[in-house]
Amino acid sequence: MNSLSDFPITRRWPALHPERIQLYSLATPNGVKVSIMLEECGLAYEAHRIDIGVGDQHSAAFRSLNPNGKIPAIIDPDGPDGRPLGLFESGAILLYLADKSGRFISSDPRLRWQTIQWLMFQMAAIGPMFGQVGYFHIYAGKEFADKRPLARYVDESRRLLSVLDAQLGDHPWIVGDDYSIADIATLGWVRNLITYYEARELVGFSDYTRVADWLARGLARPAVVRGLEVPRKP
Repeated sequence: MNSLSDFPITRRWPALHPERIQLYSLATPNGVKVSIMLEECGLAYEAHRIDIGVGDQHSAAFRSLNPNGKIPAIIDPDGPDGRPLGLFESGAILLYLADKSGRFISSDPRLRWQTIQWLMFQMAAIGPMFGQVGYFHIYAGKEFADKRPLARYVDESRRLLSVLDAQLGDHPWIVGDDYSIADIATLGWVRNLITYYEARELVGFSDYTRVADWLARGLARPAVVRGLEVPRKP
């Protein structure tokens, strides 16, 4: 595609600023990864609210950009070859924006791959497990008489918090002294676990003091504060 207007999604959610990165998202743990990253990088963007409560993510317009029907997704009108590039999957978008901006991932190959491995840890483990805790603890799954699924996901979430707590060790961020996309990817999920999912006591969050300190540092960043509110509610 050679221009932004070639993307069908732009007919449902028109771009008022077609020169900016177009973000299609909602302020969920996956959605805020990208809005936080955009705020941190200072890249110009335009946010479009995809209301998953009414099924916007399943519309033909949205699925033309992400056939998997999940937020977030972006279109960069100035892609690597100068043509627009559409992307979905939050981890892939973080890597793309890190390379585009030259920020929040090291140019040192060893540190770069360590960052990617912890990004994958969030994508493959933290997100799915914490999400299941939320489902079985406060959403529809809480009505299930069989509590074994909840216990299984709580136990696994505790294990993952232990892994993260150990990794933080004596340094402030997941991959050492420098804040990275690994932190950006993980902050929203840990925050959700103990707030929206109401699982602070359930997972014994007070046992993970390094994680708690790391979360406080992350949530104090001005770009994180802004990114957590994107897209704004109407």
